[in-house]
Amino acid sequence: MNRAELKAAAKGQIKGKIGILFLITLIVGALSLVASLVLSFIPFVGSLIAAIIITPAFSLSIVRVYLSVVAGNKPVAGDAFCGFDDFWSAFKVSFLVGLFTFLWSLLFVIPGIVKSISYSMSTYILAENKGKPALECIRESKEMTQGHKMDLFVLGLSFIGWVLLGMVTFGIAYIWVVPYMQATSANAYNSLKPAAVAGAQF
Repeated sequence: MNRAELKAAAKGQIKGKIGILFLITLIVGALSLVASLVLSFIPFVGSLIAAIIITPAFSLSIVRVYLSVVAGNKPVAGDAFCGFDDFWSAFKVSFLVGLFTFLWSLLFVIPGIVKSISYSMSTYILAENKGKPALECIRESKEMTQGHKMDLFVLGLSFIGWVLLGMVTFGIAYIWVVPYMQATSANAYNSLKPAAVAGAQF
């Protein structure tokens, strides 16, 4: 996995698509906010419902969008909802990843970080395999990231400067930075697929 190549490819893949990618991000963000506000009126569980059901489906949508983008396709606004055709699977993957990461984090921060990287490809696997059992997605993610966790960690750190740029520009730079980061992550997933091996354990 060559970090420079992944990022260079992402820049070319999002070229000419920033407008529609920003629109999709805007739709997802706005509807997530509205849903959270509406459901917050339900005592105790409203916000939780939004977090565990709506958010995972939108996250799956975003992953599918960027897998399509790096494959050379141009998304449309309706793709913001494409994850809802498998929202139950998205929920299960999100819930189990969150649960496993939390449990590992109880040991110490570092094990939690390591495991979060280990599980990071689970949603990408689901995106390409509708209805795939959550535990299988997580297992395959562990296999895929075996021996590449440090590469993925450094890849994430390499965007710190871009994140800071977004902050100092009051979010304006994120219009380009977010697609750049998402496309790079999709490229990382594609680069790791051939490297997957069997036999990983929780």
